[in-house]
Amino acid sequence: MSAPAAGAAAAILDFDDILAQIGEFGRFQRRNYLLICLPVLFAAANSLSYVFTAGSPTYRCFVPGCDSPEEPDYGADWVSVAVPGSWSKRGHFTPATCDRFVPNGSNPESEPWSPWSLDRCSADNFTADTERCGQFVYGSPERTIVQQWGLHCQENLWKLAFVGTMHFAGLVVGTALSGYLADRYGRKHVFLICIVFMALTGVAQALAWDYSSFLVFALLNAVGTSGVYPLAFIIGVEMVGPRKREMSSIVLNYFYAVGEALLGLSVFLPDWRQLQLVLSLPPLICVAYFWLVPESVRWLLARNRREQAGAIIRRAAKVNRRDISVELMASFKQQELDAETAVEDEAEGGVLAERKDDKIWVAIKQVAGCPTLMGRYAILLLIWAVNAIVYYGLSLNATSLSGNKYLNFALVCLVEIPGYSLAWLFLRRLGRRLALSGSLLLCSITCVASGFVTLATYLKHHIRLYVTK
Repeated sequence: MSAPAAGAAAAILDFDDILAQIGEFGRFQRRNYLLICLPVLFAAANSLSYVFTAGSPTYRCFVPGCDSPEEPDYGADWVSVAVPGSWSKRGHFTPATCDRFVPNGSNPESEPWSPWSLDRCSADNFTADTERCGQFVYGSPERTIVQQWGLHCQENLWKLAFVGTMHFAGLVVGTALSGYLADRYGRKHVFLICIVFMALTGVAQALAWDYSSFLVFALLNAVGTSGVYPLAFIIGVEMVGPRKREMSSIVLNYFYAVGEALLGLSVFLPDWRQLQLVLSLPPLICVAYFWLVPESVRWLLARNRREQAGAIIRRAAKVNRRDISVELMASFKQQELDAETAVEDEAEGGVLAERKDDKIWVAIKQVAGCPTLMGRYAILLLIWAVNAIVYYGLSLNATSLSGNKYLNFALVCLVEIPGYSLAWLFLRRLGRRLALSGSLLLCSITCVASGFVTLATYLKHHIRLYVTK
């Protein structure tokens, strides 16, 4: 049979027809869906773990003579007279990180420590001049790469920010690479490789011996992490029926949000190495998915591997306790025979390998040659870029808000769940175009409004200070 005839036969039966008979979201799909959602928890946590592993802890200069070398107190009463800083409107003092006032008397750090009397740790005994320090007092037990490799002070802030840059560079590389490999070699295998690679590079991060090695492993970890969510999304959506696809795409995001929020529990794991190990070791269990999770039936059908697809379909029907009609299986079997004949004809003509290699490039050329599709593609790229900037901007800055930074971060992540739920509702009621444009409009309004609220609070505070004076 010629290739066009095989294509006509393939059009006879659609996989959605099969799903209608074996169940759109039966026991078989529910089990597999849960399995692929579990690694998403750890992928989400790994995607933002650097917020805490490479975060800047609360610290100030050690003040000789006032601070005890054994048990220094970050928030001691005398700190405001010995260390420069700023006062909040509520009277809370935030000391500078790397400067301290020069004392009037001499109490050199090289001498054995002897405590000054309390009256020596007063404003009269410090000048207005400041000096840099190399020893620090920390406001919490949190330990990050700042303490590990001495990345204190303003001159090292770029090194902490560069960890995020390397992470996003890994996301760009990993997303493109995993998508291409998944189309070529199968969703399941690339999905498992990404999970294992994420786990191993995460462990390597925890064992990093210097800043440079940490950067390299952070990049590689992002490459693996970036493939877990999109491939889980594809596998989950491709195996459910049309009426359940919106649900499957939204619920997966619930797991992602919970995975991010789990980072808030790092308050119980203040050491960055321990945190990274806890996030990286459990995904190694997913090696068992090689035997538990089936390949995407749609991918198998697209690759004319219909015998494997048929085996998965029959197993799904058995688990779901559904019967497949004789006509449906006969049509499926005929497609299998037609596809095998077409493959043999193409192989004899020496064009099979060339067609498979060039398939993706042919699709790209077709899209590039259509102005309408390219215009839509450009709009989607812009929307995705803006969405990423706002999303990660809000997530990363959650730790900079006043209050408990772990709780703030967890709440900012968990608030995504009602957002996804509203998106689900809008998709069903309004359609995709109105739901997308409405979400973008709501996001822009609330972001701009939050800026005005902050400005109003700032002006109100300064007006009150002026009136008081």
